[in-house]
Amino acid sequence: MSELLAGTVTFHDRNELQQYLTEIVSVRSLLPAGSPRLAGENAQHTRALAESDVPLPPIVVHRPTMRIIDGVHRVRAALLRGDEHIEARFVDGSPEDAFVLAVKLNTQHGMPLSQADRMAAATRIIGTHPHWSDRRIAEVTGISPSAVGGLRTRSTDQAAQLNARTGRDGRVRPLNAAQARRRACEFILGRPDASLREIAEAAGVAVATARDVRKRLKRGEDPVPPKLRAAEQRVADAEDTRESPGEGRQSASPAPSEGRSVLANMRKDPSLRFTEAGRTLLHLLTSQSLAPEKWRWLAEGVPTHRAADVARTARRCGEQWIQFARELERRCAPSPGKAS
Repeated sequence: MSELLAGTVTFHDRNELQQYLTEIVSVRSLLPAGSPRLAGENAQHTRALAESDVPLPPIVVHRPTMRIIDGVHRVRAALLRGDEHIEARFVDGSPEDAFVLAVKLNTQHGMPLSQADRMAAATRIIGTHPHWSDRRIAEVTGISPSAVGGLRTRSTDQAAQLNARTGRDGRVRPLNAAQARRRACEFILGRPDASLREIAEAAGVAVATARDVRKRLKRGEDPVPPKLRAAEQRVADAEDTRESPGEGRQSASPAPSEGRSVLANMRKDPSLRFTEAGRTLLHLLTSQSLAPEKWRWLAEGVPTHRAADVARTARRCGEQWIQFARELERRCAPSPGKAS
């Protein structure tokens, strides 16, 4: 669970929270928090608590902000009773982690969160904790991992760009196993004497994976097994299909999706990735492989008084790329007298 700490104890569930010492706090010093309940306070539930003779259980408060994490209805009930103080347990941590804890506690006791509350909470946690796995968020919010995955897919957040996610057990696992293996390969080539543990930590892979990558390199094999390469290509093809659904372009130039696919394949080629010249070339090609709307956006951002200068510089860069392409084409052209 999240790192909401009182002292040095990591909070996992409501039972562990019971070990924290309680304090008596003025109800007037408390602030409401961003409740996971979309409908806000339930007045009927508050009145029922206020009319009960049972002592109110301790609430949970975020010490840095004095905001109520768990117990808004109990605080309201205390005010209706005319109480000036209430028993509380304090936790530390970030406001984002405090919200996660509020969701967790509200799914474990008292008035349950509605399905809409849980879905909204999961969406918010995806935004604040994008590195968490679907199962970990599902455990907190009380919805299924598949529902969390659907929310993540529809989210406009940049979570999909992360290299790894943290699971319920706290272990970090790479989203793209092929890329993780290539990172391990690069680390081994740069530090051939590194231990397996060092390789694993640097690349974000298991020690067993680091061992397999090292063995493959010694045998002169690709560090990524054929099965993983095929899976990676299927994902790349699917992304190209989603980004460029149109067909029948009139231009003689390669379709943007074709160009992206070729560039994606080049980025996987060890003969380019593992040489300084190859990495420089891939960096330049990637930085200039922009979608048409991105080029239009760049053009619109050029001030009028600089348009001519930018245009001349762009043409000069273009001419250099054309000359570079011609040189490569001459190298791969068949020699005179040989069959084409």
